[in-house]
Amino acid sequence: MKLLYQTHSPYARKALVFAHEAGLVDQIEVVHQETSPTHRNDLVFAENPLGKVPVLVRPDNAAIFDSDVICAYLDTLHDGERLIPAAGEARWQALKLPAVSQGLCEAGMAVRWETVRRPEALRYMPLRDGYVEKLVAGYDWLERELDMHGPIHVGHIAVATALSWLEFRELPDFRTTRPQLSNWLDEFGSRSSMLATPLSGETVD
Repeated sequence: MKLLYQTHSPYARKALVFAHEAGLVDQIEVVHQETSPTHRNDLVFAENPLGKVPVLVRPDNAAIFDSDVICAYLDTLHDGERLIPAAGEARWQALKLPAVSQGLCEAGMAVRWETVRRPEALRYMPLRDGYVEKLVAGYDWLERELDMHGPIHVGHIAVATALSWLEFRELPDFRTTRPQLSNWLDEFGSRSSMLATPLSGETVD
């Protein structure tokens, strides 16, 4: 399998960290592909009509895209404990976290558009402020609700890769008043799956 990847994408990193945690990374060739809304990558568009990474290219089947779909597929390929709980309340609690994490990343990307990526004359600060509010509310929710002591699952991977990306991009701080979340991220960040997938690079517009 090939994973079309980007070293500064929190979504691509989520899929790759999941592959490490599932013990599947040796079966995947990671191929960096630079993409952005203003930088068309024809190779990625050929596999994903949205032109975004990550994309998992399979040798005998159609490509799979979207990080959550890739994680769900990878979870069917290993013999260990499932990283996506199969049923019951544990499943819904685990799947809720990737939804929150994706929303945090989307809000962070919107903040970046209104602060560093869009031409200065076109930036709209009230929109930026609205997305900052979403980030702050998300941080507070995670401080209260994240199960920091249970078995590792897809939700933990999603939260860790989202928060580390927000920090990498120097977006609004979550550490100052959220000690539990900060300590948990430091501990999770020391896992070999995270250390093997460092964030790097800049978006090409």
